[in-house]
Amino acid sequence: MPHERQQYGQSGESLAVAFLEAQGYTIVARNYRNRLGEIDIIARHNGAWVFVEVKARRSGRFGDPKAAVTPAKQRKLSMVALAFLKTQGSTQTKARFDVVTVRPLDGRAHVEVIANAFDLAYS
Repeated sequence: MPHERQQYGQSGESLAVAFLEAQGYTIVARNYRNRLGEIDIIARHNGAWVFVEVKARRSGRFGDPKAAVTPAKQRKLSMVALAFLKTQGSTQTKARFDVVTVRPLDGRAHVEVIANAFDLAYS
């Protein structure tokens, strides 16, 4: 049974999926895992692979959720994404990293998509 924080994260991911689909994204996988790590959502949008990190916050207490995608997290996501693209035979296809934030605003969930949030990170 997921803890309250995990449940909130899962509901945030579900809100993100619904929002992305409404924006024309085709969801390919959720919570994709390989030996290198996990990517919350993998989608296709306008001919590109999109690797999406979702950050859900209940308050602003811990700062802007976008700031939680640190350079170390970017490197980890990059490694997982590259491994995924290799398994798909898609290393020459356009790809990008988006961040979706979910946070309360005026008593409702506010979803924001930051397209091309960061570049492929090495080292």
